[in-house]
Amino acid sequence: MIKEKVLLLDGNSLAYRAFFALPLLTNDSGIHTNATYGFTMMLQKIVEEEKPTKMLVAFDAGKTTFRHESYGEYKGGRQKTPPELSEQFPYIRKLIDAYNIQRYELPLFEADDIIGTLARQALDEGMETVIVSGDKDLTQLASDSVTVYITRKGITDIEKYTPAHIEEKYGLTPQQIIDMKGLMGDASDNIPGVPGVGEKTAIKLLKEYGTVEALYEAIDAMKASKMKEKLVDNEEQAYLSKKLATIYTEAPIEISLQDISYSGPDEDALLAVWQELGFKSLIEKSEFSGNEVQHEDISFDIVETITEDTLTDRMAVHIELENEHYHSCRALGIALTDGEKTLYLPITDKLENEALKAWLEDESKQKLMADSKAAQAMLQRMGISLQGVTFDLLLASYIVNPAISGDDVAVLSKEFGYQDVQTNEALYGKGAKWHIPADDVLAEHVSRKALALWRLQPILEKKLQENEQFDLYKELELPLASILGRMESEGIQVNVDTLEKMGDELAIKLHEIEKAIYSLAGEEFNINSPKQLGVILFDKLGLPVIKKTKTGYSTAADVLEKLQAEHEIVKHILHYRQLAKLKSTYIEGLIKEVHGEDSKVHTRFQQALTATGRLSSTDPNLQNIPIRLEEGRKIRQAFVPSKPGWVLFAADYSQIELRVLAHMCEDPALVDAFRQGMDIHTRTAMDVFNVPAEEVTSNMRRAAKAVNFGIVYGISDYGLSQNLDITRKEAATFIDNYLASFPGVKGYMDRIVEAAKETGYVSTILNRRRYLPDIKSSNFNLRSFAERTAMNTPIQGSAADIIKKAMIDMDARLRKEGLQAKLLLQVHDELIFEAPQEEVEKLERIVPEVMENAIELMVPLKVDFSYGSSWYDAK
Repeated sequence: MIKEKVLLLDGNSLAYRAFFALPLLTNDSGIHTNATYGFTMMLQKIVEEEKPTKMLVAFDAGKTTFRHESYGEYKGGRQKTPPELSEQFPYIRKLIDAYNIQRYELPLFEADDIIGTLARQALDEGMETVIVSGDKDLTQLASDSVTVYITRKGITDIEKYTPAHIEEKYGLTPQQIIDMKGLMGDASDNIPGVPGVGEKTAIKLLKEYGTVEALYEAIDAMKASKMKEKLVDNEEQAYLSKKLATIYTEAPIEISLQDISYSGPDEDALLAVWQELGFKSLIEKSEFSGNEVQHEDISFDIVETITEDTLTDRMAVHIELENEHYHSCRALGIALTDGEKTLYLPITDKLENEALKAWLEDESKQKLMADSKAAQAMLQRMGISLQGVTFDLLLASYIVNPAISGDDVAVLSKEFGYQDVQTNEALYGKGAKWHIPADDVLAEHVSRKALALWRLQPILEKKLQENEQFDLYKELELPLASILGRMESEGIQVNVDTLEKMGDELAIKLHEIEKAIYSLAGEEFNINSPKQLGVILFDKLGLPVIKKTKTGYSTAADVLEKLQAEHEIVKHILHYRQLAKLKSTYIEGLIKEVHGEDSKVHTRFQQALTATGRLSSTDPNLQNIPIRLEEGRKIRQAFVPSKPGWVLFAADYSQIELRVLAHMCEDPALVDAFRQGMDIHTRTAMDVFNVPAEEVTSNMRRAAKAVNFGIVYGISDYGLSQNLDITRKEAATFIDNYLASFPGVKGYMDRIVEAAKETGYVSTILNRRRYLPDIKSSNFNLRSFAERTAMNTPIQGSAADIIKKAMIDMDARLRKEGLQAKLLLQVHDELIFEAPQEEVEKLERIVPEVMENAIELMVPLKVDFSYGSSWYDAK
């Protein structure tokens, strides 16, 4: 018989721990995910290790509990939950449900009381129990059959509290933890305790007297002292504090141990939640299949060649690529269908088929494709210039609903009711089990994909027409895919020698900083060892301790930043870490991405990924090069023209999102500032701080800049306080002052939210939509996130529309002018070209002209440009 094991988790506490342990992360839809991800990692680890048969996650039901009847100030000192965390609680609950784990909350009671009540029931029934929390209050429940796991550093690092461990750590029993709290209080819960009594004193008193009650029974015999005086004066407070700290183990819960059996997750539901949250690494590592689909029989012919008479004027064509890295992978096969006859042609290294080549390059022949950009990159390597693409499944599905992510034809097809394609993972397997199936199996798989394209094209194009998005698809995204495909194939030249030289220079700098650190420390030590560094900073140099970990002192970046004013060594350590990461992640990482045959990097532009319409780049991600640090900016020196006598020409939009905001909100002050050509951050500082331009300090402008861009991205008082290192109250005041100074912004925000509630979505200038299913949710957190998304998506998305339109217009203009200049990169709001030196004068005229007129706004668009012998020199 399997021995029962009960696992009880403190939902609120673990969510908070996860949120503050991980940096603010968001998925492609802009949903914050750090707490949910941390919670997931903890669940995965604890379930795997403990293998529970019964499981429950308990939550606090609200701010008011029965303890408030005894003490109205209970938990009164706690700061308001950051909205970035609040918005994650519904997803954490959804995650728990997908795991098939019971969750429970009870009005007027805390999660601790639910856990305590179930732990007592499990104890009575002789079951082993594990409790997991970040709150040490629960250690009072430890017993021979109840172990309390308290999270320490992060959320997966735990300390196990048993009666023996509590005896070793404090010299107390689990029950005496309550007495200890009664005497010393608990600042986190606003339990007062006895003023002047800390942990050491409380433990000393309890070792002598045993309990709070026994202490006060013997108080008269205690020798006179200031401590005795405090104890006598605060007797009632000590009893109250002990009562507040006591977990109630007889809460009137309506759930029993029989109700919380656990047998594993709902794999489909869990995969769906992970997909929604963007937990790609978890999806890749999971062993769930869930891909079994009953397919209808299809007819297809495997052929050795394709002749001209088998090709028609309009066909769906699917090229199966070995993997997503299409700049270096090979094509496995190609299927073509006209809806009636389907052909499959295996491909080796080259496409040796002249009729098919001519058809692919013929613009008059309509091609329906899954991902035309990937196909174009592959065909380019075979010397084929793809023309005539009239349908792209990836782009069409993305425009219809940008929340749909991934490029697997099976996944995209399923979204629109067509389930007759097997997923790539189901066919090929994954990881060490990945394999190419038998020829006939592969042929059927690729043929089914081609048929899916044929059948989905009318369905998706009808939806695009209904949504008035067909122009966005046909005139913007589809031609852009072709441009991006050429940019990816062209790549950008990288001078590896320059990168290696930078790496050597950084190594010298790191050595110099090392010496400075050793000199200030008075000894050599391993700077990369948090333990050794902690000893130097806190034991030897006596810096104030801000945070501790299980191994000693925390030396995390946020801790060191707060200590910079305390000692000169700290800034050297922070600089050392920055340069070390620059060397390993960016310089050495970039060198690995340079293709040996052409000394170029061929970044992939993700066109159908972000919810706002922004492009992103991968392999390598050129948007992540840290340019705030001079050494980081210098990495751009390695990006050079591919031909002698050529230059790189860079042009970027100035404050495009703020200009879009001014256009959308029509605030007179914002519009006037841009029309007058003022520095918008200075203007904002003038209005918010109520000072003339000459009195605006650099700190005022910095704060104004943070709130300007923060407004665009839906920043909260918590987020702004983190950015500016000020209190949340100061940040909230600053945001209020900003909105009072620019009432048009507030009016826009109110209008756009109301419109979203009516339609269920928001739109950009070119009618790109983002659906907001939670905009009317009764759940405050989900609704608040949807409202912030409604405010900022039209701004960010319209900026994306503008730069995409500019790329199309520039491509046409370069061809019209007969220039050799080529567009190589798009990074954020910047376009990078390479061109012969003699074309620079013309580029200086036409690039800003085209970019500034891509879309007409109420305020002028402004483009800054420069050129040079490297990307660095062009800035």
